Amino acid sequence: MKFTWHKTDTQPETVKKFLQGYGISHRITSRLNKGEGRVIVAGKKRRLAYELTRPVAVTLILPPEKADPKIPANNKPLVIKYEDSNWLVIDKPAGLTSVPGPSNRTDTVVNRVKGYLQAQGAKDLVPHVITRLDRFTSGLVLIAKHRLAQGLINKQVENHQIVKKYTAVVAGHMSTIHGQIDVPLGRIADTFRYGVDATGKPALTEYWVKKEYARATVVEALLHTGRTHQIRAHFTSQGHPLIGDELYGGRMDTPLQRQALHAHYLQFVDPFTEEQHVLTSDLPMDIQKVLWYLKEER
Repeated sequence: MKFTWHKTDTQPETVKKFLQGYGISHRITSRLNKGEGRVIVAGKKRRLAYELTRPVAVTLILPPEKADPKIPANNKPLVIKYEDSNWLVIDKPAGLTSVPGPSNRTDTVVNRVKGYLQAQGAKDLVPHVITRLDRFTSGLVLIAKHRLAQGLINKQVENHQIVKKYTAVVAGHMSTIHGQIDVPLGRIADTFRYGVDATGKPALTEYWVKKEYARATVVEALLHTGRTHQIRAHFTSQGHPLIGDELYGGRMDTPLQRQALHAHYLQFVDPFTEEQHVLTSDLPMDIQKVLWYLKEER
């Protein structure tokens, strides 16, 4: 892995400070200090304390991240919406888990991306899922192909600068066509559910009503925070659980047997190029079918 940036001024600064200005994390500089990688300035290897005093190219070289042998590659197909040397955006189907866990270490987004990268002959085989989705939520997932990309995008993650919009189908009718649900969420004891909790983490979801049916509403939801089950828990707290969401008491009398939630819009700025990327995804067929079903209800 090799990346080059150009210092364009004569203001004195160390290599470390220069790299940090481009978002290189403390974790990576610590690895450099341990000899895991190197920095080249004007053709010569330099330490992080080396002072830059003139316009010059600074190249960072990092070894491939060691792959976990306990996470096998899986060659099942991926629907790829965008790809370059640093990023991968896939359209995840409902039912596919994002990352390996105790109950599934062989067929997740990470396993499939590892298999895909391996087939391409990539040296970095540790995919980093940036925008994780619940197992039964479908839609766009951003993946960093290596740890440097993950480190550089983290600032956007922490500052909630990655724009994620979802289509959700909820029970009943919202009181306003545009609103915000701004209540803290915490895990409900001895369950997998999350709910309103005054001592929980702040959570903010903005929504717009897109279409109303006799007993349900299609909304577009924009996450301003990224809490576990945020959309599902927030709409449930308003008395409008998602259609098909059994965990949160959603309607289970339609053809859809998973939560009606699809990540249809993703916007992020590439920290390497400063280019803005906008990706969209059509509603999957199972949610389209439930909309046809709801249209016939009275």
